[in-house]
Amino acid sequence: MGIQSVENKAKEASRDVTPREYRMYIANKAVESPRKFLDVTNKYTGVVEAKVQLATHQDIDQAIDAAVKAQPAMAALGSYERKTILLQVVTELKRRSEEIAQLLTMECGKPIKDARGEVTRSIDTFQVAAEESTRIYGEHLPLDISPRNKGLQGIVRKFPIGPISMVSPWNFPLNLVAHKVAPALAVGCTFVLKPSSRTPLSALVLGEILETCELLPKGAFSILPVSREDADMFTVDERFKLLTFTGSGMAGWGMKARAGKKKVVMELGGNAPCIVEDLVPDLDYTIQRLVMGGFYQGGQSCIHMQRLYIHERLYDQVKHAFLEAVKKLKVGNPFDEDTFLGPMISESAAKGIEEWIHEAVEKGGKLLAGGHRSGSFLEPTVLENVPMEANARKEEIFGPVVLLYSYKDFKEAVDEANNTHYGLQSGVFTSDLNKAFYAFEHLEAGGVVLNDSPSVRVDSQPYGGLKDSGIQREGVKYAMEDMLEHKVLVMRNVGVL
Repeated sequence: MGIQSVENKAKEASRDVTPREYRMYIANKAVESPRKFLDVTNKYTGVVEAKVQLATHQDIDQAIDAAVKAQPAMAALGSYERKTILLQVVTELKRRSEEIAQLLTMECGKPIKDARGEVTRSIDTFQVAAEESTRIYGEHLPLDISPRNKGLQGIVRKFPIGPISMVSPWNFPLNLVAHKVAPALAVGCTFVLKPSSRTPLSALVLGEILETCELLPKGAFSILPVSREDADMFTVDERFKLLTFTGSGMAGWGMKARAGKKKVVMELGGNAPCIVEDLVPDLDYTIQRLVMGGFYQGGQSCIHMQRLYIHERLYDQVKHAFLEAVKKLKVGNPFDEDTFLGPMISESAAKGIEEWIHEAVEKGGKLLAGGHRSGSFLEPTVLENVPMEANARKEEIFGPVVLLYSYKDFKEAVDEANNTHYGLQSGVFTSDLNKAFYAFEHLEAGGVVLNDSPSVRVDSQPYGGLKDSGIQREGVKYAMEDMLEHKVLVMRNVGVL
């Protein structure tokens, strides 16, 4: 089926529906009073299927004030109580998993199989947080390091940092929310969350779940879809002690500059490279993982494999197999079980990538597959030898596009992989242990994936980037560290009789 036919089927599937209204949450409770509403469209049909309350400036101020007041009670929760809350979320996510997956597909356009995978990952995220909530360890310090310090010793403990501002993106609207909310609950921090205005529904369903958690102190959480004019309150308000943001570099670095004295954690964009030095364990597996890395969720992931470097002895073989596999990928209705690529998040996003594809060809790149767009649908696209000056090479393509290059020397491939202002994650296929460790030590990225694409993320791993790809790390245990402050108790002559 051609891509034009796919768009036509999407239009045919559109129907009149009565949008469901979703409430925002302030101080643990759904807001019942009238508000302005935000339309949420089905990304496949373009039909408005939900309306979401928009928070006002006053709502945001009320939510922050509630979080500040609730922080002492939140910090006083026992480890077992925080664990109980997190496990309650796990139970409800499991019970409502198919409902939430269907909602994700509707609001995000991701294929239903990917949506189910995201729900499963979110369950993992909250499960890991429940386990880590009882493992917030300190340490004993021998401080008698010289004669003048005789009799001194110390105890280090970690305490919740305080109210947290959270800003989440649209591409993983449940799991990237989970990666902020679950660690905050695990350490005992209150929070105010701004979900993406494009995909706010799954975050609000999480609000429904948290509202039922009776152990949470009143005011512990708020979830507020907001207008662009009021969004900056999440950045500048000094009552927040931490800002955690996931999204584009342009937005992220600007927020950091305005964040004032608060601590900032940012997980930003990428331009992920993958180096194929060997076929590990064989051609079929390598191709399978490369295709997944390049086109999973339509490439709308910050660790989407954007640049593929293949050793010259393997180049023709891998290129041919890769192209054959890409041409078999089904683009279509994301609710169909066999669809691999659904619509992009918007027609404007698809148009922007289409323009970059044309620019790449005009500047000397060769189009090997795809390149056509119809509405918000874009064919999986493969380009060869795109020059550095093209946007498709130097910037982040948030879509189904992969660039192919050949190389002779492994060190040169690593250098070329580093030739970007991003540094989130990278992949290397090699059976040579020395080359694997050389890549680990020299690739300028927050993560190196061995014998798989750079698009692999396990929700317990430290996750984040170097250079323009962000600062600090997500991954439950590592996110918790940023939500905790160290205090030392210095003691003299304790235990001396």
